[in-house]
Amino acid sequence: MPLVFIIGPPAAGKMTVGQELERRTGYKLFHNHVAIEVVAPYFSYGTPQGRALVGQIRRAFFDAFAADTKNGYIFTFVWAFGEPGEREFIEGIAEQFRSAAHEIFWVELEAAFEARLQRNQGENRLAHKPTKRDLEWSDGHIRDVEEKYRFNSWPDELGYENYLRIDNTNLSADDVAKEICKFFDFA
Repeated sequence: MPLVFIIGPPAAGKMTVGQELERRTGYKLFHNHVAIEVVAPYFSYGTPQGRALVGQIRRAFFDAFAADTKNGYIFTFVWAFGEPGEREFIEGIAEQFRSAAHEIFWVELEAAFEARLQRNQGENRLAHKPTKRDLEWSDGHIRDVEEKYRFNSWPDELGYENYLRIDNTNLSADDVAKEICKFFDFA
């Protein structure tokens, strides 16, 4: 069964595209904030305790997903390229699934910064990500991390088999999901 990684910058539309892809394929979406939102009432993701708990929750889910031979899965992730541990984390998950005979697919989204700022205030995003509801903080956070990190790969940096990069600045999530399904021949 497939594991589809959807990577890209904050507010690029990863979760919303994942929801559309889930609707079209039946693959189960485990978006990046599922674990973060469980931990957030107790520890900020920015603390060592918060990061550790989020990691433990994700690992438990990935262990269960990798052992599942009936369902495909979608995982969204903000990859800070060049930061220590990021590539190892995501490639470790890919290897865990590959070792369990799952096929890996990579979708990288990119979107203009102004579009991402608008999406950051979107109803769907706020409904599924309570930690983003403080819009002043969330807007400031996106602006801050944009200055610190690189969230899209350089040309040919990844070199993965089954890889698709989409600029979804002016595309709906439904259009992106259709493009993904067509490119990878998902039913």
